Amino acid sequence: MDQRFGGGFARLAPYVYLTPGLLLYFLIALGPSLATAVFSLTDATGLPNLPVHWVGLANYKEFLTLGAAARENIAAILRTLAFSVAVTVVQFTLGLLVALLLNQKLRGTKFFRTLFFLPVIFGVTVQGLMWSLFLYPIGGPLQSLLHSLGIELGYLGGQPMEAFAWVIVVQIWSNLGITMVIFLAGLTTIPSEIYEAGLIDGTNRWQRFRDITWPLLTPTVNTNLILTIIGSLQAWQLFLVLIGYKDGTQVMGYLVYATAFGATTGGTVASFRQGYAAAASMVLFAFVLVIGMTVQFLLRRREARLLG
Repeated sequence: MDQRFGGGFARLAPYVYLTPGLLLYFLIALGPSLATAVFSLTDATGLPNLPVHWVGLANYKEFLTLGAAARENIAAILRTLAFSVAVTVVQFTLGLLVALLLNQKLRGTKFFRTLFFLPVIFGVTVQGLMWSLFLYPIGGPLQSLLHSLGIELGYLGGQPMEAFAWVIVVQIWSNLGITMVIFLAGLTTIPSEIYEAGLIDGTNRWQRFRDITWPLLTPTVNTNLILTIIGSLQAWQLFLVLIGYKDGTQVMGYLVYATAFGATTGGTVASFRQGYAAAASMVLFAFVLVIGMTVQFLLRRREARLLG
């Protein structure tokens, strides 16, 4: 018998201590996830007093293969991927550059660290309202500036690609601080003695970054990439606050929300189809899982190659 925790109650104590956390995890995370998987096989609407019928894989078939709606759903998946790639590349690069600059022992770096991190604490609603006012097409600050230069843009209410691009900008602005902080934490773990040895060997700034900083930041790089990729694949709140249900801009996360709880598009209102939305969310889950696991596998191989 395993006596590492002693005998009697002491042997059971670790499991007793784990039980509240496991129950909370089941209630908040695992339970709803399992319920979503079950709901995806029904025609549930979420409306009171309506019967729920078992439809099997019909929701998945409709979502992926039937008619113009399925083509728009596939387009939303591709749009989600494009959104994630754009956000990840720009946010990762800017976060690294800002962290490198603010890691210098210069006056004012603490102020700028706070300034870059400030958008993170605002929350999605405040972020969206701030940018909506900034980009307001009639008398907004940016519109007034560009109007004086003879430039007219539609911003969030213009063409779908223009509105989509602005959501990318706001997404990067709102989360850049997290990427920066993670990189700063990684930079502080690199011993200064290694840089001093590099200086003795006559390395320049680029060589020190390429041969010392970048390889030793590998765990931090992995963390930032995984968080940014998964976060951007699941993003939808900014689309809701900034542009609403606008054709040609929907990403998968917003499509799930709009289908489940109703969303206005033009003069019509999407019906409440929570079973169908649950199927869409399971498709999104599989999409995120495949991409996340693939990226994690590649990053682990890179880490093993660089750090052994």
